[in-house]
Amino acid sequence: MNMYSAISANKWKTTLIMLLFIVFLTTLGYVYGKAFNFGVQYAALALILSGFMSIGSYYYSDKLVLATSGAKPIKKSDSPELYRIVENLAIGDGVPTPRIYIINDESSNAFATGRDPKHAVVCVTSGILQRLNKTELEGVIAHELSHVKNYDTRLMGIVAILVGSVALLGNIFLRSMWYSGGRDRDRDNSGNIFFILGIIFAILSPVIATLIQLAVSRKREFLADASGALLTRYPKGLADALEKLAHDPYVMRNANNATAHLFIVNPFHGKDAKAWFANLFNTHPPIEERIKILRSM
Repeated sequence: MNMYSAISANKWKTTLIMLLFIVFLTTLGYVYGKAFNFGVQYAALALILSGFMSIGSYYYSDKLVLATSGAKPIKKSDSPELYRIVENLAIGDGVPTPRIYIINDESSNAFATGRDPKHAVVCVTSGILQRLNKTELEGVIAHELSHVKNYDTRLMGIVAILVGSVALLGNIFLRSMWYSGGRDRDRDNSGNIFFILGIIFAILSPVIATLIQLAVSRKREFLADASGALLTRYPKGLADALEKLAHDPYVMRNANNATAHLFIVNPFHGKDAKAWFANLFNTHPPIEERIKILRSM
């Protein structure tokens, strides 16, 4: 997949995921409403809510992602070298210079967000600034700018918000069930069926959320690696950076499942099980494979 086909694919995937989210949330509203004998008005409420959430995720996903990550904006005087790297690479990539944020965290990671190149943000942790040298940091920033140019940031930001919403709804239903004692004297056999369906939806919501993230496709990381290496003309810089990130002993304090796919490496990598089943649901491709491809360029 080249850059132009990636941009086109990301734009239609964004529309498709937003539409599927509206359908999914409306279905959940109908099931939960029937389960608690509230009628079909829950479905109508869910339809309206999902519409607002989809539009809101399009325009405000970057702000929500930055807020949940604990990121703070910085001025050029706060980190002159980082600013120069971002500015120079943005000029070389033909995109506007994004705003720069820093997360005060010992872990080494970075991500980009924003609905388009004109509203983009590049965010790094304080840990990555301490551990990477200039060429390695250039590789990481070039990777993130590739996400910006490919419109990955729009798709990934929207997915982060919608995924969080799906998991939250499942949690709300389970809490409502326990609060009510799981019983309703007026519930008929049909209501019991919907109640069971609601429990199944709620239990599976984390898996569904992960599958939505995987639908974004892990191939975007390989493409961003290749595009970033092309931008810097030095694949070894990004390969060395990824190698350091792979051996970083720290796990991000504010990392969460909804935003994990945004980062250049999995923010939970220190907690990852090595079993094949865990890797099957990893939002990132194996970092060793990414390093191998970069070193072969």
